[in-house]
Amino acid sequence: MKRSQWTALFCALALLLLWDMPVGAFEIGARVYYWFPAFKTDVKADNAGLAGTDLNLKDNLGVGTESFPSLEAFGAWGDHHLSLTYTPVNYSGSTTLANLVNFNGQTFAAGATVDTDLKLRMLDLEYRYTFLDVENILAGFSLDAIGQIKYIDGEAKMNAPAAGTEADFTIRAPIPMVGIGAHIGLLADILEGRAKVTGVAYSGSYLYEALADISLTPFPFLDIHAGYKVIKIRIDRNDVFLDSEFTGPYVGLTVSY
Repeated sequence: MKRSQWTALFCALALLLLWDMPVGAFEIGARVYYWFPAFKTDVKADNAGLAGTDLNLKDNLGVGTESFPSLEAFGAWGDHHLSLTYTPVNYSGSTTLANLVNFNGQTFAAGATVDTDLKLRMLDLEYRYTFLDVENILAGFSLDAIGQIKYIDGEAKMNAPAAGTEADFTIRAPIPMVGIGAHIGLLADILEGRAKVTGVAYSGSYLYEALADISLTPFPFLDIHAGYKVIKIRIDRNDVFLDSEFTGPYVGLTVSY
């Protein structure tokens, strides 16, 4: 999908989510994050009988660290919570190859100047059910069971303009995940903490995601967040191998009512 199509899809689903919430004792809102992760990504792509070279994006291809936004729309009705989050992850870099590289059926000679791009567009639909809610511990404590579908639209591309050589591969997959979340009130309705972890593993591949943060509510309907988030993803299928890890702090702002 093009970026404009992703944006239109996110907006349409977010509006549908908010519009479909019944009138009554419910919560709706929107949240924006900005994430500053360190990252490690290894990639390999075989094709046309040519074994791909094991590549580290930082060490071999000169790809540097970036930061990313996330946009979330959410709604809650009693113990039931539904959210939709969009996160675009984009990395790029340029380097002169020290050694010959094979990537998805193409050969890039040593000494060639190569531009590299990695894009992972992630759309998360998450349902949480609060199965334990204790209001008389500190300022409240709750536990949630989580079901999540993460749709990944990923692309890795290498291009040597002077040599006229280009190669890429794409990954598009909906990945179901399960997990657990916790919320604890620290100071009445002013200071709160939360944490969650979700994941799945199958056939040599896995995806794990975890975060923990503290939120401050200086005014009604407004929360300020600071926390730490981890995503680990490994996809090993057919002739494509991707192993990525993103870890780092984030800040966020929530508006809800």
